[in-house]
Amino acid sequence: MVVGEAANFAAYAFAPAILVTPLGALSIIVSAILAHSVLQEKLNMFGMLGCLLCITGSLTIVLHAPPERHLSSVIEVFQLAMQPAFLGYTVFAVCVIIFLIFYVAPQHGTSSIFVYLAICSLAGSLSVMSCKALGIALKLTFQGDNQLLFGETYVCIMVVVACVMTQMNYLNKALDLFNTAIVSPVYYVMFTLLTILASIIMFRAVPSLE
Repeated sequence: MVVGEAANFAAYAFAPAILVTPLGALSIIVSAILAHSVLQEKLNMFGMLGCLLCITGSLTIVLHAPPERHLSSVIEVFQLAMQPAFLGYTVFAVCVIIFLIFYVAPQHGTSSIFVYLAICSLAGSLSVMSCKALGIALKLTFQGDNQLLFGETYVCIMVVVACVMTQMNYLNKALDLFNTAIVSPVYYVMFTLLTILASIIMFRAVPSLE
C-alpha cells in the first residue's frame, strides 16, 4: 500500500489528477484477481462485469482528459485551494467525515460497506489535491526553485499525512469486515468520482465530450 501511494504521489506531480486517478482501475483488476486466487474469495459474473465497466469508464475519462494547467509554484496551487468553491467543498467533506466517524460508523460501520469507504473517499479526494501541490513543490525544488521556503508546502504535508492516515485506517477496517473483491471496486468508484469532482472545483478542469 505504501509503495502504491508513493507511485501515485509521483504521478500527481507530472499529470493532472483527473487523468491519474481513473488509471487506478488497474488496481481493481489486480485486487480482484488476487482475492479470487489467494484469499479464495469468489468473483461472480456481476463482479467481473463491474471490473470491466470500471476499466471502460476509466479509459473514457483518460481519453478525454483536459490538458494539464501549468503551475509555477506551490503558492499558486495554494491560491487555487483558497477559492471559495473549493473551500466550500473542503468544509463539506470534513464535516461529512466527522459526522460519519462519530455518529454513523459506531452504529452502521460493521453492517454497511459504504460508511467506511465514504470516509476513505472523501479524505482521499482532499489528499489528492494536497499530493498534487506537494508533488509540484518537490519537482520544482529538485529543478532548483526551492519551494521548501514557503509555509504553504508544510501545510500541504500536514494535510497529506492526516488524510492518508485516515484513508488507511478506515480502508483496513472495511477490508477486515467485507469481501475484498467488493471493497476494491466500490472504493475505487467512490474515490474516483469525488477526486474528479474536487479537481473540477479546484482546477476547473472539465473532461471533454468530444
